[in-house]
Amino acid sequence: MELSRFLVRAKIATYAGTGEGNETTLEDGAKELIFTDGRFKYRDRYYGFNPFIGEEVVFDNGKIIWSMNYYGRITSDTVPEKEVYEFLRMAMRQVKENRPFRGPDRFKSGSFEYIDESTGDVNWFSGTERILFKGREVYRLFYHGGIVRNK
Repeated sequence: MELSRFLVRAKIATYAGTGEGNETTLEDGAKELIFTDGRFKYRDRYYGFNPFIGEEVVFDNGKIIWSMNYYGRITSDTVPEKEVYEFLRMAMRQVKENRPFRGPDRFKSGSFEYIDESTGDVNWFSGTERILFKGREVYRLFYHGGIVRNK
C-alpha cells in the first residue's frame, strides 16, 4: 500500500499536474519528470508527442522496485492535440491507490470521456486507456508493468 500511495502522489506531482514545471529534456530527446519523497524516487521518461512511448520507474533507496511501460497516440484529428492532452491530465489527476497505473475507470468532463480498462494490481498489470470526444475515440494508450525484484 505504501508503493500505491507514493505512485498517486508522484503522478499528480508530475505529468498529471502541470507537468511542465519539473520536466527536463535529456540529451537523447527524452522528456523526464522526477518526484522524490523520502526513500522513494519516481522517474517518468517518454519520447515523442503523437505517438509517444515511455516508462515509469520507482526506486526504493536507489534500487528499482516497480516499473510501467506505455505507448499512446491520438487516433483522430477531430479535436486539437492540446485539448486531448489537457483532458488526459485532468483524468489522470483522478488516479486512485487501488489502481495507481493511469486514471480512474471512467471520468467525464464536457464532451470528453476517459475510459480505462485494466487487469491485475500494482504487482502485475496491463491495460488500455481511451479518450472519447462526443462518443468517438480520439486517443488510445496501452500500458503494462509491475513489481521488479532485485537479486
